[in-house]
Amino acid sequence: MRHRIITIAALLAFTTCGAATLTDSGPEADLQRVFEAIEANRLDDALARTEALIEVYPKFRLAHLIQGDLLLARAQPLSRFGNAPVQHAEIDGLRDEAIARLRAYRDKPPTNYVPRYLLQLGPEQKYAVVVDTKRARLYLYRNDNGTPRFVADFYASHGKAGAEKVREGDNKTPVGVYHVVSQIDSSKLPDLYGDGAFPINYPNEWDKRAGRTGYGIWLHGVPSDTYSRPPSTSQGCVVLANQDFNTLSSYMQVGLTPVIISNDVEWLNMDDWQAERSALNDAIKHWRSDWESLDVDRYLTHYAQKFQSGRLDLAGWKQRKQRVADGKRWIKVSIERISMFRSPGRDDVVEVTFEQRYASNNHTDVSRKRQYWVKENGHWRIAYEGDA
Repeated sequence: MRHRIITIAALLAFTTCGAATLTDSGPEADLQRVFEAIEANRLDDALARTEALIEVYPKFRLAHLIQGDLLLARAQPLSRFGNAPVQHAEIDGLRDEAIARLRAYRDKPPTNYVPRYLLQLGPEQKYAVVVDTKRARLYLYRNDNGTPRFVADFYASHGKAGAEKVREGDNKTPVGVYHVVSQIDSSKLPDLYGDGAFPINYPNEWDKRAGRTGYGIWLHGVPSDTYSRPPSTSQGCVVLANQDFNTLSSYMQVGLTPVIISNDVEWLNMDDWQAERSALNDAIKHWRSDWESLDVDRYLTHYAQKFQSGRLDLAGWKQRKQRVADGKRWIKVSIERISMFRSPGRDDVVEVTFEQRYASNNHTDVSRKRQYWVKENGHWRIAYEGDA
């Protein structure tokens, strides 16, 4: 019996203790109490709590595994969590799920910190999604006049080969800034995808520029015979329990909701977040002002050496803009409904999307634009520009 308690303590050693300060969703809090009861050698209490957990989540396989361990512990000491005599892939997956859930429950980010990537939500974007593959967690944020405010977090599975997708069929989840492009009802899907799916726009323009390939990356549910899947089990999609998927669905806006996927979310306090946001906003403001000046050389200082727009490189872009400027006496440019999302991972790049209102002495138009800004020699510069 004592051997059993040491094993559970070893499992919990993978997590970092900390106050659970954010809203809890899913069974993590109940799971935590079960393991606390086991550590305190209150096995009958642990079994009762596990049975209560199963009553609420009858398809929660991890809870059934714990229940079996607790029943077996009455007759013999257990050598490990999920007391299989040999290595078993399904039990190993459930063990990974237990560690991921407990780590997420215990190691919450501070409430006054925000993901570094949500620099600015556009006024029409009511919510944003941030996925942390390392923690097997999905975070939902509300748009409070451009400032992200925490709403809820959910356990989420990802690609069986990890993150940072590079090519089709590598079974990895992409890392970057994406957007929900459609919603697929469960009636149009195999049972594998559960209660529905939200496809995202992988590969985006930055992925294509980097030569990344593949398609069909979705946020979706789980089969009807299970509650959740172990952390690394999909072919690259982000997978949620059906009840969590349905909760998330009420917040998603097709064509608008950003889905930012990171292998390890970076968190900033509000002062540092505001400083990063202000620096990029200033760069955008100066780019717009220099464009209005009709000084093409000054305007081009805001563009990266490896700039691309369609088939145009920086030299081609300069020729085009010089021809346009030669035919203008004046121009006015306004930028509205702006959003700014920093890409996670190695790419020091920010996706900027906005409504552009352009007026000149001989032409006016309104368009939706997307740019990718990068740091070049310590300055923010535009590496891509095109229609959103």
